[in-house]
Amino acid sequence: MLQLIVFPVLLLLLSNIVSSHFIVDTLPGFNGKLPFTLETGSYIGVEEEEKVQLFYLFVESDRDPQNDPLMLWLTGGPGCSGLSSFLYEIGYSYAKTSEAYNCSDTLSVALTYEFLRKWLMDHPKYLKNPLYVSGDSYSGLMVTLLTRKIYNGIEVGDKPRLNIKGYIQGNPLTDKYSAFNGRVKYANRMGLISDKIYQSTKENCKGNYMDIDPNNILCLNDLQRVERCLKNIRLSHILEPWCELPFLMSILQETPTNAGPWCRANNYIYSHIWANYRAVQKALNVREETALEWVRCNASMHFRYYVKRTESYVYDVQSVVDDHRHLTSKSCRALIYSGDHDMVVPHFSTEEWIDTLKLPIVDDWEPWFVDGQVAGYKVKYSQNDYELTYATVKGAGHTAPEYKPEQCLPMVDRWFSGYPL
Repeated sequence: MLQLIVFPVLLLLLSNIVSSHFIVDTLPGFNGKLPFTLETGSYIGVEEEEKVQLFYLFVESDRDPQNDPLMLWLTGGPGCSGLSSFLYEIGYSYAKTSEAYNCSDTLSVALTYEFLRKWLMDHPKYLKNPLYVSGDSYSGLMVTLLTRKIYNGIEVGDKPRLNIKGYIQGNPLTDKYSAFNGRVKYANRMGLISDKIYQSTKENCKGNYMDIDPNNILCLNDLQRVERCLKNIRLSHILEPWCELPFLMSILQETPTNAGPWCRANNYIYSHIWANYRAVQKALNVREETALEWVRCNASMHFRYYVKRTESYVYDVQSVVDDHRHLTSKSCRALIYSGDHDMVVPHFSTEEWIDTLKLPIVDDWEPWFVDGQVAGYKVKYSQNDYELTYATVKGAGHTAPEYKPEQCLPMVDRWFSGYPL
């Protein structure tokens, strides 16, 4: 969301993987000059022969740009545009050949690492700024792997030397198995399925709701009951209305009807229209040869739990818990937050893998506040030079800043400043 631009950081925003400098002074739909410094590429080319051209948005801190942290933001999906995150919480990247569109989790990390090093070589005045790798949702995998790759790069002498200080993750996918399995437990805790259905399902499926034995009839029957209870629940926010496909299609066709409830997807139609105006693309310095239809998320890449790969993307990382564990031996700060009404990646699935790190608690579970109201709950861990703060965001969905910007901004602001949430 646009509130992110007021963070006391230098905010570098990418599309899911992701040079001359181009300062954007005005944008269609906004009266007057922008109240912040916005830079876009030209593009930064990565991979062999620079076949992949990555578009970025860079917002300079309006406080102390020479010293404030530099935050790299990676959007989830995979295949969701960084522009979407820029508008709702934070592109126009493209490839020169059809083969270069093919990607994977591990390749995405490698390309982003290459991008970041090239960007900093092109912007050497920011090399000394504290660097934080950040992202949400599916990019929880990439943020962890990229952070570890940066620390490893320092050890082997990669140039330029990156001043990495930590990472931030929101509603992060960390272990695909536990995140999916945790939905049944979460649904029970939130009163969406009864204790009787939950206990029966847990017993008959042996706690495994992902890899189902086709001969286990009792488990299959229980899962059908669970499915009936959750069929019309919106996973991204369990309290918001579920929208039927015909209603969504009418929105995308720019002929919305009065039928059906308000739907969050209503908000997205405006970004679709705005981002596809040629005047907007020209203002952002988007190359004319890339002027295909902008979409918020590339459906051909978007992750589905039962799919190992698509035609253009390979989901080759299943878990990064061990990578988090590796980072606990570094001089590193981490902030991890979860919306407590998110059933895509349930908050207690995140809490469970954090517990496996066996970190000492220095500030136990307690509420944190914004404007005198409980904004969520937090706990802080510390071990040697590693520090992890975990926070829930009350009432937020997937992902938290889109639903609760007024709470998420001070949360991150305080954390960067070293203050208690």
